[in-house]
Amino acid sequence: MSVYKILLADDEAALRFLLTETLSDEGYDISEVDDGQQAIDQLNKEAFDLIILDYMMPERTGVEVCEWLRHSDNVNRDLPVILLTAKALEKDKEKARAAGVTTYIVKPFSPLQLLDTIEQLLQG
Repeated sequence: MSVYKILLADDEAALRFLLTETLSDEGYDISEVDDGQQAIDQLNKEAFDLIILDYMMPERTGVEVCEWLRHSDNVNRDLPVILLTAKALEKDKEKARAAGVTTYIVKPFSPLQLLDTIEQLLQG
C-alpha cells in the first residue's frame, strides 16, 4: 500500500501537533507548514495526495491558497482540499466553495472526524 502524502497548513502549533500525531499514527506522511505562503511554496516543491488548509493564516488565507492552486498549473491543482475553519457563516462557506475547496470542517472538531473525512476523500 502506498503512503498518502498530506500537506497540513495551520498557524496553531498545538493543533498542528495534534493532527500530525493522529494522522501519522494512521500511516499518513504529513508535511507541516504554518502559513499560507509556506503552503504555496511547499505545493510548488512536491506532489501530495490531499491538502488541509486553515482558513485564517498569516500571509495567505486557506481560501486564497486554494484559489491560487485551482488556477495554477501546479501538479497538485486537482487534489481534494479540506478547509479548517472557525467561520461557519454561509458567506464564508460560499467563498470557500467558489475558491474550489472540496469540503470544510468547522472548529472545534475531533481528529477522528478529520480522519473520516480524509479517508472518504482519498478513497472517493
